[in-house]
Amino acid sequence: MTKIWKLKQVDETAVARIEKDLRIHPALCRLLALRGIRDYDSAKAFFRPSLAHLADPFLMKGMQTAVRRIEQAIEQGEKIMIYGDYDVDGTTAVAVVYSFLKKNNPGIDISYYVPHRYREGYGISAAGIDFAAAEGIQLMITLDCGIKSADKIAYAASKGIEIIICDHHTPDEAQLPEAVAILNPKQSDCAYPYKELSGCGIGYKLICALAGRAGLPGEATECYLDLVATSIAADIVPMDGENRVLAYYGMRRANEKPCLALQTIKEIAGMSRSFTISDLVFIVAPRINAAGRMDDARKAIELFIEEDPQRSRELAEILHADNFDRKEVDKSMTDEALDILQQDVAAAGNRSTVLFRPHWHKGVVGIVASRLIDHYYRPTIVLTESNGKVTGSARSVTGFNIYEAIHQCGDLLENYGGHYFAAGMTLERENLEAFSRRFEQVVSETILPASLKPGIEIDVETRLRDITPGFYNIIRQFEPFGPTNLRPVFISRGVTDHKGYSRIVKEMHIRFVVCQGPDCVLSGIGFGMADKFGILSSGRPFDIIYTVDENEWNGNKSIQMKVIDIRPSEQ
Repeated sequence: MTKIWKLKQVDETAVARIEKDLRIHPALCRLLALRGIRDYDSAKAFFRPSLAHLADPFLMKGMQTAVRRIEQAIEQGEKIMIYGDYDVDGTTAVAVVYSFLKKNNPGIDISYYVPHRYREGYGISAAGIDFAAAEGIQLMITLDCGIKSADKIAYAASKGIEIIICDHHTPDEAQLPEAVAILNPKQSDCAYPYKELSGCGIGYKLICALAGRAGLPGEATECYLDLVATSIAADIVPMDGENRVLAYYGMRRANEKPCLALQTIKEIAGMSRSFTISDLVFIVAPRINAAGRMDDARKAIELFIEEDPQRSRELAEILHADNFDRKEVDKSMTDEALDILQQDVAAAGNRSTVLFRPHWHKGVVGIVASRLIDHYYRPTIVLTESNGKVTGSARSVTGFNIYEAIHQCGDLLENYGGHYFAAGMTLERENLEAFSRRFEQVVSETILPASLKPGIEIDVETRLRDITPGFYNIIRQFEPFGPTNLRPVFISRGVTDHKGYSRIVKEMHIRFVVCQGPDCVLSGIGFGMADKFGILSSGRPFDIIYTVDENEWNGNKSIQMKVIDIRPSEQ
C-alpha cells in the first residue's frame, strides 16, 4: 500500500528560541517545538519529569466524597468489591486499588470482580451485581468502566449496593449514573487539569488521595507505578502531561524495583535487557490481555497481586500459553476476513468496513479490525455473536473519531463506549443491517479524503552524519514514547546503497547499509520491505524514512535505523 509522506510544519520562532536556550542540534530543537516545548523551562519540565508536577487528586470532582465513603466503609467493616474491566487497563487498575486497600487496612473485608468477556460482556454486568448482592457487598468501586452504565448503577442501588465510579471514557453528560461519586476528569464541570488519564491512572489518583488523608509515605503508592505505566502504554492514551510523568517513573520502577508479575513475565519472555515502553506494549500487554481474550481475566489480577515466586511463574506460564492460542485464532480470523473482503465486490467502494460472523472469537475481534486496516485503510468494525447479541470492536484511521461516528448510531445499539481511535459495542442482531448502513453513511459524510489514505508523518529532515551517539543519547531522553510523543521519525534524502551491502533477509526483510557521501554510513533493518529491494539495487539515490534506536549484538552496541519506507529520490 503506497503511503503519503507528510513533513510536519513547525513554529520556526519556537525552534530559534529553543536553539538559543539549549544550544543543541537544530533537528532536536525542531523535535522539541513539535512537542509544544517553547523555552528552557518547558524543556526542563519535559526532560526532567517530577512527581511534584502531578496535580492534587482532590481537584478531581467527586474525590472528597469518594474518599470519605471508602473511609466510612473501612471503619464500619462493610464489604467492599473492586470491579474492573478485563483488559490491561482494567486489570492493572483493579490490582492497584485492591492491593493498596488490602495492604494498608488490616482486617478490611475486600474482594475483586472482573466480568467474563463472553458470558457478561464489557462493563458492569447484571450478573456481576447479582454476585455482589449475594456476597453482601455494600460498596463497589468500579475501575475503567461504569460511566455508561446508568441502568446497571440503578440496578445495583435496588440491591442495596452503593457505587463509586472511576472511569476515563467519555461520559454522556445527559445521563450520568446516579453513583455515590464519579471520578472522571472528562466530566464537563471537573476542575482536574489533566483529562487524559488511563483508567488505572484514575485508580492511582484515588489511592494517592487515600494515602494523603492517612498520612502514608510516598512509597505506599509509588510501588504501583510500574503497573500504572503498563496501563498507560497498553491503553494508548496520550503520552504527555501527567501520563508522561507517571510513565517515566513507572518505567524507572519497572527496571529498578519491579513487581513480581513483571519480573516473571520478563523471565518467561526470555528478556535480559531493561524494559522499554514498547516492551510493555508488545511483550507484557498481549500476555495480560490474553487472559480475558481466551478465558478469564481474573488470572491476570491473580498474577499482579501474587507474592509467591513459584505461583507467580505458574500464572505467567498460563498467560503465555493463552497468548500463543490467541495468535493462532488471530491469524485464522484475519485470513477469513480478508478472503470475505476480497470477494465482496459490492463493498469495494465503501468508506468503512463492517464484518460479522457469528463463529468468530470475541476476544480477538479488535485485533483483527486493526489487521484489516493494514490492508483496507478505512474505519473498521469486526463483530461476532455472544450470548444472543452481536458484539464487537471498532478501530479507526488517522484523523477520524470513530467513537463519535458510533455515537451517531447509538439508537441502534444496546451498549457502546470507547475513544477517538477504538470502541466497542453490543446490539441486537435484528439491528445489524441498519447499523452497518448507518455507520457507512456517517463515515461517508464526515470522513476527510486525506483520512482514507495511509500517511507517514515525518518529524524532521536530517543528514546521516547527524545521527551520532550524542544525538541519539538526547533522543533517548524523549522517552517514554506514545501518542503525542511518538518516537521521532526522520527523513534523509538522496542516500544510496553502500557498496551493495544491503540484502534481503529471511525472504521478507531488508538489512540496509546506506550512505550519504563517502564518510556517512548507517545500517538498519526494514521489516517486511523485501518488495522494495529493487529501489536499493537500482544504484540510483533514494529517500528514506526511519526511526533510530540501539542495536545490541554479542555485547556490542551500535546505532541503527528502523526503516519505515523508501522511494526513489526523483519522487
